[in-house]
Amino acid sequence: MTKQLVVNADDFGFTRDINAGIIEAHRDGILTATTLMATGGATSAAFDDAVRLARETPSLDIGCHLVLVGAPGFPPTIPRLVRDVALGRIHIYGELVKQVRRIVDAGLSPTHLDTHKHTHLLPPVLEAVARISEEFRIPWVRRPFDFPLQPGGVGGAKRAWTNKLMRLMNGRFSAALTRHRCRSTDWFAGFRLTGRYRSDDLVELIRALPEGVTEFMCHPGRCGDDLRAARTRLKESREEELRALISPEVRAALADASVKLVSFRELTSFESGIPRKT
Repeated sequence: MTKQLVVNADDFGFTRDINAGIIEAHRDGILTATTLMATGGATSAAFDDAVRLARETPSLDIGCHLVLVGAPGFPPTIPRLVRDVALGRIHIYGELVKQVRRIVDAGLSPTHLDTHKHTHLLPPVLEAVARISEEFRIPWVRRPFDFPLQPGGVGGAKRAWTNKLMRLMNGRFSAALTRHRCRSTDWFAGFRLTGRYRSDDLVELIRALPEGVTEFMCHPGRCGDDLRAARTRLKESREEELRALISPEVRAALADASVKLVSFRELTSFESGIPRKT
């Protein structure tokens, strides 16, 4: 069995300087895929810029970064999202379908889905995302559980309890994806590293990759005026991530560990398309 790595940047379309950094990470580094925000944090100018760049860079795999929280027009936190859903203020499936359709109507063919702030860990959001995956024939859905889930170590009993909970959630999550014939990578990484890794950390991660396919989530970007004015905690750290993704040391680590870079498009022959109306 081989080791394959999809390197996916979240937040394409959030600001134009993030867009520029993602394209740089793909052209000059190891980035193979990105997920595009169609609404929420994305201004119209940033979304249009991302669509233009995607068309100019056909080798970059495009997915949908679905937004329900933490962006203008949406609840600021996940507990507020849960409350608003319970009160009928947000129709999850309808909102997410609008976002996917905006990306498809822009002439792009998304191959994968994930959510801003990992809201599809919530069962009703996961059900909507999995349904959209099946209906739009967008086969890949992120399974956001970092490896390895080891008991003990730093954090002691608290970490052991967290790992037990995450294993339980992972099982239920996988069952929901199976019901809707969704696909996911064997492994996922990046949650614990977000906003605080450099090239040596990425080299260490690459050396530890298990056999199979791993998705590595990242947030590269250029920290210009647009990003500095945006409501996000990830600003200067995006440039640190970009430097890591384009560093020669990281590229060399892939070769040394016999890790093959792939995109979601390369992993499947399943074509995206607009669902038929019934």
